[in-house]
Amino acid sequence: MNGFILRTPEEQIIRFEFYVDDATATCKAFEALLPFSRKFMHARVSGQEIWIDDAAPLDVIQENASVFTEPGEVVYGPQNARRTKTVNCMGIYYGEGRGLDACNIFAKVFDEDKEKLKVLGESIWKGGMKALRFEPML
Repeated sequence: MNGFILRTPEEQIIRFEFYVDDATATCKAFEALLPFSRKFMHARVSGQEIWIDDAAPLDVIQENASVFTEPGEVVYGPQNARRTKTVNCMGIYYGEGRGLDACNIFAKVFDEDKEKLKVLGESIWKGGMKALRFEPML
């Protein structure tokens, strides 16, 4: 269990590393969902984030949860969260931001792919929703 890749409609690949030690249950549950595709939109109030509110339910505990993220981190709202605003939401921060409620922080973009993620985030911000595909890292 290393991480996953995000594939854009333009066939660009962005790699992410799991936080296995900090969010073990979330990493395992997310990995079991792979591969999948969803249309991501840009956040309105949480900063430089692309997100979805129709993520597959993850029946995991709330772990490594916070509203404070670093650029490049990936968050997921577990089904069994103590709070309910983020259930079944998934977000990827490509820059500065702060969540509306605590989500499980479970992965981060590879340093070498940060610029690709920023370009993707800005293209969704300026151009609208994009279908993204998530696949296992081989």
